[in-house]
Amino acid sequence: MDLHLVDATYELFRAYHAPRPPVRGRDGISLTAVAGLAATLLALVRDEGATHVGCAHDRVIRSARNDLWPGYKSEAGVPGDLLAQFPVAEEAIAALGFVLWPMVEWEADDALATAAVGWAEAPGVDRILVCTPDKDLAQVVRDGRVVLRDRRRDITYDEAGVRAKWGVPPAAIPDYLALVGDAADGFPGIPGFGSKGAAALLAAFGTLEGIREAAPRTWPGSVRGAERLAATLRDRWPDALLFRDLATLRTHVPLDTPGPDALRWQGADPQAWPAFCERWGLPGLAGRPHRWRAAG
Repeated sequence: MDLHLVDATYELFRAYHAPRPPVRGRDGISLTAVAGLAATLLALVRDEGATHVGCAHDRVIRSARNDLWPGYKSEAGVPGDLLAQFPVAEEAIAALGFVLWPMVEWEADDALATAAVGWAEAPGVDRILVCTPDKDLAQVVRDGRVVLRDRRRDITYDEAGVRAKWGVPPAAIPDYLALVGDAADGFPGIPGFGSKGAAALLAAFGTLEGIREAAPRTWPGSVRGAERLAATLRDRWPDALLFRDLATLRTHVPLDTPGPDALRWQGADPQAWPAFCERWGLPGLAGRPHRWRAAG
């Protein structure tokens, strides 16, 4: 069986920013993002053939990483009408019958990484598709077992695809992000290191430690200003290690799911989904599910 692990937070943001007709619920509340999230999850099982689906969602945007780096991503700048849809989105996911992992201390990415790493060798699991374009998740890709699936662009990244896209193997993604930074997550990287130079250095030396220990004269010729960059890395070494820690996904967060078989989607809940649509004033969504869970 294939497991589809969905970054529901990303899907909620994507639906919010997509050019689609607005959806208003009871009392005029904006529920466009929730409606889009529901549509894409149903399309995953209806049109893409997914049978086992787990959805990770950030209940709050702040996480334990904000304690490590004050500038880490937060709710600052997120539209209020989108934040208001976060709890409604979780209710929708559960009512549609999908396994939901709501994250508070850690992030949705950590839940996805935990499931991907933990179940990659599980009996009966043929392949795990981590459904997100987020480069953070590229670090869990394993050829033949775990791939990164960008559904919007219809691109699937295996190990060779990760190397082609970011210039480094999956295991080096945290080191790569430590050098170049990650604007989406709110940490800047080490000044002077661009994507091509960082990839060339990691290809040559493997890790941050390998780069630091190598004499600048042995750095690849494509990396300009080796002496200056080496000095910067030495001066900013604590930051480099911190940024790598921020970029390293946790793979042992509690999921409260007994195993991959529990991800089997059996249809929308015939009581919970209509009740959800009634409660939030979404009659147009009540009949959207193409399959309903059998009673009992």
